[in-house]
Parts: sequence; structure tokens; C-alpha cells
Amino acid sequence: MKIFLRKLHCYFYRYSVGFFYIVLWPFLYYFSRKPQRYNDMNKVRRIWGFLSSIIAGIIYSFSFEEPIDWHKTYIICPNHTSNLDITAMSLMTKNNFCFMGKEELKDEFVTGIFFRSVDIPVNRESKLSSYRAFKKAAEALASGISVIIFPEGMIPSEYPPQLNDFKNGPFRLAIDLKIPIIPVSSTNTWKILWDTGLDHGSKPGVCHIYVHKPVQTAHLKLDDADTLRDEIYGIINRKLVE
Repeated sequence: MKIFLRKLHCYFYRYSVGFFYIVLWPFLYYFSRKPQRYNDMNKVRRIWGFLSSIIAGIIYSFSFEEPIDWHKTYIICPNHTSNLDITAMSLMTKNNFCFMGKEELKDEFVTGIFFRSVDIPVNRESKLSSYRAFKKAAEALASGISVIIFPEGMIPSEYPPQLNDFKNGPFRLAIDLKIPIIPVSSTNTWKILWDTGLDHGSKPGVCHIYVHKPVQTAHLKLDDADTLRDEIYGIINRKLVE
């Protein structure tokens, strides 16, 4: 009975995502037409994520190690265990932002409009695609847009999820552009909804998100990318295992 109720809740949540996407689609479409409107597109994305979550009883609670100056630009690196992490990062980030994500998201129903406009698709199996994606990310950062990158590159396949190894790209980019990194520990979103929710269902609850203080990179060289990667991994993982 418990798994039945969880799966029923999952379908309710997914339908709420689709419903509010359709309701807000005219605004998303209009704002997606020109890059200067992308900030407004992100505002609609926040509204969409909040409404589709709250109607399913899913709430996001953010704890900050120290206040974040959202007038600055950041690379934001959260762990990734749930589709809810996307909504959580959208609600958390108070300046203009974009996601970097897998290329297949361009063709999906609710993510396609974003990955054909504001967000950055990447085929991690292609060096050329990765180069183009990180070049686009560098351009976004240079224009004052924060970039959200899940450094694991995917949601872990095991359940309960364990933190996967991090890719090097975000850390080389941060050092190259002297951009601070905000590590984020999403501590329990997988308990509310793991991955897409289709395997284990979902339930109402509070997603606890811990936002670590920014890690500065201005003093680092590209040779320090591996060390920086391991530092960010350790910061996130220590919070997850508390």
C-alpha cells in the first residue's frame, strides 16, 4: 500500500508539473524568444517550480552557511539525486542563471524550451560538444549569468544514492574565469522523490538544501583544478553524511 500511495503521489506531482507548464507556456515562449528576456524566463521557471511542488505538498527549505551576495556571479555545484534539485536550485538562485545539462533534455516535453534557449545542453561523450558547452558557459558567466552545473554529471543509479565522482569541467572553468563556486548539499530530496520518482514514487515533505559559503578561485591556477574538485566534493559529502 505504501509504494502504491507513493507512486500515486508521483503521478500527481508529474501531472502538476505538466499542468502548470501548459498554463505558463505562453509566457515561457515569449520570454524564450530573445536572450535579454531570459531573466524573466527564469522568474517564470521559479513560479512554475514552486506551484507544481507546493500543490503536491513539496516544500523547499534553504540553510545558508553565510549570506550570499547575489549581485555577484557564481558557478553553483549541487549534488544531484532528484528531479526536485532543479526546482530547488531555481528557487535558491536569486540572480539570473542557467543550467548545464545533458543534450537529451532539448527533446523532452518540459525541459526542451529551456535547453533550446537559456540553458546549455552538452553531450559529455563528445569532446567537441563539451568544448562548445563550456565556451557558452564562459560567455554566460562573463555576461553576469550564474551557471548551475551538477558536477556528478548524472543522478546516481544506486538507491539510496551515493555521491558520484565529480567531473573536472566546472572547476577548470571556475579557475580560468576566476569565478567563485557555491557548493550545495541537497541532503534529502531523494527521500521525497528519487530520480524521476517512477521507481520508488514520491511523497509530500520538506526538501532540505544546505548552501555552503562560496569557495574563491582567484588565487588558483589550472593545475589546481583537481585539488579544487576534491575540495568541493569533500565539502558537499561531509554535509551529506552528517
